[in-house]
Amino acid sequence: MWNQVRKLQKNRTVKYGIPMLLLVVGGSFGLREFTQIRYDAQKIKKKLDPALEARVNTQKQSVILEEEYEKVKDLDLGGWQNIRGPRPWEDSRESQDQQRSRLNKGT
Repeated sequence: MWNQVRKLQKNRTVKYGIPMLLLVVGGSFGLREFTQIRYDAQKIKKKLDPALEARVNTQKQSVILEEEYEKVKDLDLGGWQNIRGPRPWEDSRESQDQQRSRLNKGT
């Protein structure tokens, strides 16, 4: 009996392989539990404020979209010009003044 136990203790598979397998399999179950805690905590944090939740209600969503469309409908979206921002080595006030003077000359 004791001879068999000593043979198993000297066996490399029993000495190194089985603990490694237990570590890998046990670690995956442990990590699953810890990550589940993280996602549960995120769900709790993401709950909406009741006032905001009432406003985002899907039944009222079409009414909100129609209101926004009425606001945007009257805007003039065709009369804009693309003005580039200053490069990192340029002075922002100086480049803005130059662009304003070019726009005023053109108008």
